[in-house]
Amino acid sequence: MHDIRFIRENPQAFDAGLALRGLEPLSADILQLDESRRSLSTRLQQSLARRNEASKAIGQAMAQKDMEKAEALKAEVATLKNDLPALEEEERQAGNALDAMLAAIPNIPADDVPLGADEEANVEISRWGTPKEFSFSPQDHADFGPALGLDFEGAAALSGARFAALRGQMARLHRALAQFMLDRQTAENGYEEVNPPLLVRDDALFGTGQLPKFAEDLFRTTDGRWLIPTAEVSLTNLVREQIVPASSLPVRLTALTPCFRSEAGSAGRDTRGFIRQHQFEKVELVAICRPEESEAEHERMVQCAEGILQALDLPYRKVLLCTGDMGFGARKTWDLEVWLPSQNTYREISSVSNCGDFQARRMNARYKPEGEKNTAFLYTLNGSGLAVGRTLVAVLENYQNEDGSVDVPAALHPYMGGVTRLEPR
Repeated sequence: MHDIRFIRENPQAFDAGLALRGLEPLSADILQLDESRRSLSTRLQQSLARRNEASKAIGQAMAQKDMEKAEALKAEVATLKNDLPALEEEERQAGNALDAMLAAIPNIPADDVPLGADEEANVEISRWGTPKEFSFSPQDHADFGPALGLDFEGAAALSGARFAALRGQMARLHRALAQFMLDRQTAENGYEEVNPPLLVRDDALFGTGQLPKFAEDLFRTTDGRWLIPTAEVSLTNLVREQIVPASSLPVRLTALTPCFRSEAGSAGRDTRGFIRQHQFEKVELVAICRPEESEAEHERMVQCAEGILQALDLPYRKVLLCTGDMGFGARKTWDLEVWLPSQNTYREISSVSNCGDFQARRMNARYKPEGEKNTAFLYTLNGSGLAVGRTLVAVLENYQNEDGSVDVPAALHPYMGGVTRLEPR
């Protein structure tokens, strides 16, 4: 959500920020709606004040036995009472129109975000690890995975496309990855573990920016709740409508949850394999902090995600997203892309975003800076630490053997009950 006061005072700067997103200027339309709402609000307050003033004057006129004046005042009060509901409704509609317009506008990019229309303009910052040289042609996980327990056909019979059932040793490896990630983020990186709701109301998804614009990407239940597309929604909204004590900042939260996405905008992309599913698990990281802490917190969060890939010895690269490829609520985003041998390229496995006060304004999440009387909006950050399914794919492909078996990374051995290699059935 955007600060209307900032737009009033800096319309050109606001439009310049929108231009970075490839959007046309909107400040004139926003300020016109704002002026209409403020004018109606002024008229409403004046009418209420006059009604109260006239009501008091009626008693004074009657005490002075000025019945003509009293009757005139009564008529005026009656007219005001009759007109007020329509005026209140006009003000409400003007306010809703302004809020709806502001809610549909993405966050303004940070100054150091590279310009660009799409992923082609993203900037590679660094690489870690060296892709393995195989003595054979590495296979796609979708081809050798079924013999290890990655069941696409059984899941499709139950639920349709973009679902998978993990069986036996494959399910154990998936669980090991998830527990390893969660243990690492809590025990070593200081995130508080949360087991949050998977079903949320409209307000929660509005707060983190998925609603109203991206409803088609979500699954909705018959009672009007929504299945979370990421634990970011549940974790970030734990501070909605709150004034968080400054002494408790930064707040760092993590959760391992299923995530549900309709993938409405990804028709034809990654239709094979385990890369893009309607249901998947992810370890989410969320930080809530003071504005001045957010840059350092952003760097810290991406390092926490990188640590998982390094511990698993998975080659990856770090990419700074351009203005045209960032998510709706982000002002700056780092992507981590893991190496997939079968595709001979890097694929996204984590996005770590600084949202500034964009989500906090939508949630009305604040804190009270030390020495100040007024509250201020918090800054929120989120990232994957990591997507479990995509990490599973990376492990399968990078640790595959020519006979179809897969070695288990050493970091996962304590979680595998003595299993150090997945063998084809």
